[in-house]
Amino acid sequence: MSKGLCFVLAALTVASVTVLAQEPSAAPANPITASEKGFYTLVSGEVIAAAEKMPEENYSFKPTPEVRSFGQLVGHVADAQYGFCSTAIGEPNPMKAIEQTKTSKADLVAALKDAVAYCNKVYGGMTDAQGSQTVKMMNYDVARLTVLSVNTAHTDEHYGNMVTYLRIKNIVPPSSERQASQGQK
Repeated sequence: MSKGLCFVLAALTVASVTVLAQEPSAAPANPITASEKGFYTLVSGEVIAAAEKMPEENYSFKPTPEVRSFGQLVGHVADAQYGFCSTAIGEPNPMKAIEQTKTSKADLVAALKDAVAYCNKVYGGMTDAQGSQTVKMMNYDVARLTVLSVNTAHTDEHYGNMVTYLRIKNIVPPSSERQASQGQK
């Protein structure tokens, strides 16, 4: 099993156990959405930490000409946060075109943090019952919680991209740094 898959499985387990352990005598009122929020919190924290860790001069870095720069990647993740989370609660997207309009590290990190804060409110306000209601996403009828799950997966996918960019620049990614400080290899 790859280290990345092991990390994801361990993170899911920790997130689920953490959420369920908060109330030892009873399960949380909304265990499904609480578990999803726990994993989203972990993944979105890693993305923010990676965006903060990359030096400003590397925000224009592209490993190959065909892919987004690191800064564009941060903007794309912020845009996607707003898109998925607004879809999940059925409201108009409050922020668009971050990837196309922001270029400085400070602006992109601030936009990413704002997008994650917006999503945290959506995840935090979602109940299991609301999560089972359907909405349109990409012309499909899907459960609201599925939209949030896709957001979490998309965020995690792009954290993987960010890790590659950081590694190419000889920067230890936040998740690896934390593992090393905990004595893991």
